[in-house]
Amino acid sequence: MAIVSRTVQAPPDRVFAVLADGWSYSDWVVGTVHIRDVEPAWPAPGAKLHHKAGPWPLSLHDASTVLDCVPAERLRLKAGLWPLGEALVDIRLTPLADGTTRVVIEESFTDGPLGWVQNKLNDLVLHRRNVESLRRLADIAERQR
Repeated sequence: MAIVSRTVQAPPDRVFAVLADGWSYSDWVVGTVHIRDVEPAWPAPGAKLHHKAGPWPLSLHDASTVLDCVPAERLRLKAGLWPLGEALVDIRLTPLADGTTRVVIEESFTDGPLGWVQNKLNDLVLHRRNVESLRRLADIAERQR
């Protein structure tokens, strides 16, 4: 499992506003190159975000499904990347006394070939990817007013 955290110079509601905008995922989630559709209920549990990941012509079309959502606190997703597998992504927001937000992303492959090979290499790849994803998420949340 890869766990990454960052302090974002924005309050939790502003950070969550970025998470709640499914169309923004290709702007901050490393590897997601295009959002094909976002169901109107996003980010309610059961809602899906349809995405394309990876470079052409090897792009994979799949969807991520909301498992749990507590506005300004938590978003838990099942992220699909079939035929490679699925990942469980848990994003938690904690308000800090100075008006900033501690954002933690925990991610692990759960199903499919990537899930069958639980090793340090998978964790390292997810860790590096999520460090950059959090940097991008912070950039977007900190710019918004």
